[in-house]
Amino acid sequence: MQLSSLFTELDQCLQRTNKYWQCVAFDFNEFPWQDDKLTQFLTELSDDQVRELDSDQARLYKVFADFIPAVAELSKLTSLPFVEKQRTELPFWLSNGIKGRKLLQLQDFVSHLDNGEQPVLEWCAGKGHLGRILAHQGAKHVQSVELQANLCEQGQHSAKQQGLNMNFRCADVLQDDTDECFTQQQHAVALHACGRLHQVFMQQAIKAECDKISLSPCCYHLFTEPAYQAMSIEGKQSALQLTHSDMKLALQETVTAPNRVAKVRQTEVTWRLGFDELRRDVTGVEQYISVPSINKQIFSGEFAEFCQWAAEKKQVELPIQCDYSYYLALGEQRKKVTDRIELVRHIFRRAIELWLILDRALYLQQAGYEVHLSEFCEKSLTPRNILIQAHKAGVS
Repeated sequence: MQLSSLFTELDQCLQRTNKYWQCVAFDFNEFPWQDDKLTQFLTELSDDQVRELDSDQARLYKVFADFIPAVAELSKLTSLPFVEKQRTELPFWLSNGIKGRKLLQLQDFVSHLDNGEQPVLEWCAGKGHLGRILAHQGAKHVQSVELQANLCEQGQHSAKQQGLNMNFRCADVLQDDTDECFTQQQHAVALHACGRLHQVFMQQAIKAECDKISLSPCCYHLFTEPAYQAMSIEGKQSALQLTHSDMKLALQETVTAPNRVAKVRQTEVTWRLGFDELRRDVTGVEQYISVPSINKQIFSGEFAEFCQWAAEKKQVELPIQCDYSYYLALGEQRKKVTDRIELVRHIFRRAIELWLILDRALYLQQAGYEVHLSEFCEKSLTPRNILIQAHKAGVS
């Protein structure tokens, strides 16, 4: 399917279903949809069944198509080609210091690039792991751009030790002039640059008419306006108005966390909801009010201590006599509703991510590039596995 046609179909599907995903679960004490069949189904799900469904996107589509007919389209609309390619073995001196899952992501990303000897611009480079692999595999030169000076220093030191033709430029890419980093005869690459960072990368690469542009976007909401600013003509014409909350939804398909981390997260959500019930009773304000992040250690303590901390942060005066166990129980009840609202929203997380990806792909296409979308690795390595590859006509 052509990119423009795919975007149109996905856009229409998301518009028809936006009441199911364009909501914030914490805002509700009960299901926000007037749908008795769906409500009954969700209520009868056990917590274990919710967790199992949430970890399997294909099953989500299959199960909920019975309640939301448009969901039947999503499996086809969100399917991208994935061709598993052989990972190039790296010498120990090059892979040393790169953690296991990250190393596999890098190897899979590189295996899809077909860079050859072309000079490379590595954007938001960190220590330059990606650039060093490309330099080792034959890139004539790698220019790595990174914000943090200490990472630039570490990367430059490693490249020098390893005899790789790389240089680092320390720059704030949202503020500094980076025009000179981009040239026409160049392959510009960005692996998991966040939000506005990868949008600036695309704009700069197009301005320089780079021969090749390859990126895998991440964290679409970061460093951006509260309301999404579309990049392509089709995106600007869409009636969808995405918020930061909607863009965060695109990131909520995650690799399974360790049991300890997952348990702490469950406790945190329950306690935040329990405190919100207490705050509502004390202040009379029904709207959900978020509480700042805190060291996770507090969630191994007492619920009452968390409430007292949160009340201080939100300038809420708690009663001297307070039945914390009552509000903890309310938090547990409300979490069941929250988890099930989130489950329904999660049906659409990949669709929203692909909508955002297509907006970027069409933007590149409208700038004169031939664009190809694919998945570069299994989701078990990273759910942010979509690769946008663009090249000027006639450039292989």
